[in-house]
Amino acid sequence: MIDFDKEDLLFLAPLAGYTDLPFREVVKKFGADVTVSEMISSNALVYNSAKTLKMLEKSSCEVPYIVQIAGNNEKIIKEAVLILNDMPGIDGIDLNCGCPVPKVVRQGSGSALLKDLSKMSKIIKTIKKNSNKRYTSVKARLGFDSKIAKEIAITCENSGADFLTLHARTRSDGYKSDRIDYNEIKEAKEVLNIPLIANGNVVNLKSYKNIKNITKADGVMIGRGAIGNPWIFYQIKNDIQILKKEKIQEIVLEHFERMLDFYGEKATGIFRKHLHTYSKNFADATAFRDKVNRVEDPFVLKQYIKSFFAS
Repeated sequence: MIDFDKEDLLFLAPLAGYTDLPFREVVKKFGADVTVSEMISSNALVYNSAKTLKMLEKSSCEVPYIVQIAGNNEKIIKEAVLILNDMPGIDGIDLNCGCPVPKVVRQGSGSALLKDLSKMSKIIKTIKKNSNKRYTSVKARLGFDSKIAKEIAITCENSGADFLTLHARTRSDGYKSDRIDYNEIKEAKEVLNIPLIANGNVVNLKSYKNIKNITKADGVMIGRGAIGNPWIFYQIKNDIQILKKEKIQEIVLEHFERMLDFYGEKATGIFRKHLHTYSKNFADATAFRDKVNRVEDPFVLKQYIKSFFAS
């Protein structure tokens, strides 16, 4: 059960290629309250994609755990929901109405649904009617080209959503920092009777406090701000700006161990992209990245990690 009365309720946002099971395990251990799967294509799920089924796997520590799906066809969405109904350990189904990626938008999914709130409503109702999970939720942007957050919020609530996550930009804003509008989320919060989770540009303790202070949201979802910085959840929970290097080392090693458990011998190669972001802003990061790019042995990689992130 999600405790929406919790003062520092934190969600990990779905991010393709990053928020896989090992990453979710790490942020869960170090502070995230709720984890969300990578965005799942409802079409891929219905057509029994092995890759998609692998993405749905969860850790025993992921409670509550939400699966996010994308799609624009009510029939396919219903079939996807029925498949998820047979999978234990899923606490909710989230509809993606925020993905700005052109390929997804061209298919009428993601943020494209914000151009047709009637269609979005029908899909939410389809999920709500057919799901046996505790929560039906929506993650959306402020609008497609213009800000219509209050309309989106009311539509989601009236369609049966149990909570809503709003990203503080429109689709056309992309990820531009100067386009962030927390006041629009605040206005949406004021018309809602269901919990609202705020999302967008939370990269440290200061920005977390800022979004909470302005929006008065019931919780905060962190996405790109956690990449290369999964300790942000630990910082927020412990109200600390600067994290000791020993704790960073602990978190990085924990992540690598979880990767080895999940991916086996492929983990070392996959983990390099994480080490590139983890080492950002540290002295000798370039030399470290050059070394890890040449390593295949997980034991050797662990030694490099321990040395680089030593106090």
